[in-house]
Amino acid sequence: MPRRKYAQALFPGGRHTCLPSGQVCPLPYTCIVKLALVADWLTTAGGAERALAELHQLWPESPIFTTVAKPQLPGLFDDRLIHVTPLQRFYRMIRRHQVLLPLMPRAIEGIDFHGFDVIVSSSHAVGKGIIPPSNAVHVCYCHTPMRYAWEMENQYLDDFHVPHILRRRVKRELMRLRRWDLSTARRVDAFIANSSETAGRIERIYGRTSTVIPPPVQDRFFKPALVDAKQRSSLLAVGRLVPYKRFDLVVSAANELRLPLVIVGKGQEERRLKAMAGPTVTFRGRVTDEELPLLYASASAVLFPTHEDAGLVPVEAQACGTPVIAYGKGGTLDTVIDGKTGLFFAEQTVPSLIQALQKSSTIQFDPTGIREHAKQFSAERFRERIAAEVSGAFKRFTRA
Repeated sequence: MPRRKYAQALFPGGRHTCLPSGQVCPLPYTCIVKLALVADWLTTAGGAERALAELHQLWPESPIFTTVAKPQLPGLFDDRLIHVTPLQRFYRMIRRHQVLLPLMPRAIEGIDFHGFDVIVSSSHAVGKGIIPPSNAVHVCYCHTPMRYAWEMENQYLDDFHVPHILRRRVKRELMRLRRWDLSTARRVDAFIANSSETAGRIERIYGRTSTVIPPPVQDRFFKPALVDAKQRSSLLAVGRLVPYKRFDLVVSAANELRLPLVIVGKGQEERRLKAMAGPTVTFRGRVTDEELPLLYASASAVLFPTHEDAGLVPVEAQACGTPVIAYGKGGTLDTVIDGKTGLFFAEQTVPSLIQALQKSSTIQFDPTGIREHAKQFSAERFRERIAAEVSGAFKRFTRA
């Protein structure tokens, strides 16, 4: 059993460690509580992991529990605070956490949270399925109810190239996972959603309300000098090159309009996209943390053709003063102002994107105004709002 660590949080009132178990302190003093963080898995440095890193900034002494983890995940966490399940030994051998998904519900339920007062899970899959002690408060920052189990089953089977001979068996496993996922919603005291889209899905699937707090933008994206629109050159698209991201739309639009386009990212679609790309399209692959903000800042616009639950790319672009041309569904509706900080296109089709690109050439976007808008999504503001929500939940449920 891992050594329990304390995390000091500014929670008004609540259970003090100096009082007998179950007693509530009537005084508005800062409480010293035992707080744990939970993640589905820690194998890549994506948006969910970066949100968890900000939670870790809030409570740096708290242990992080997860199913499996890649050692020394670049610059995000102290490995000494990460506690994994027995599935880790299998992950070391196969290096593909997706294969272990059917085993993860039992693994996450097997984590012992005895002695903790507050548990904050960052979950888009199994993390919210922990079994908290009866006297602990569980707050879930939900990136989405697991989409491959509820709404995008066939698309994910295609994306991961699951052989047809195995699909019936995989679908049975996903049906079992749906039943388990639905039952675990009762283990969460308070939900926080990363977008209005996710909040709607939480209500539709789990029958629960939630507070919307968009994911954080790292400070480094606010640092590049703002570039005048006339000095900006290429269009830019950033993300994993996988089918549902729809990078084929941006490549086709750039080909047709003969516009310079830079694509940043790697993935299984790279070969196909390169084969269809014309002479104005450049692939940069992965870039460094230092390069990416500069690429955003020098782009004439960032193209975001994806239907994403939240989406960090549009907000990172706006932090650099760059307008976003985005598919008008999902999390971008919370973060992009149509006609002011970017433009929406109505359909995931090439003609719809081309129409938005042509319209954007008639608008003079203000880089300063775009950056000012993005400040409400800064990491500091994210931490402030999360701290207030977790503190409020702790006060509400410990006084019940």
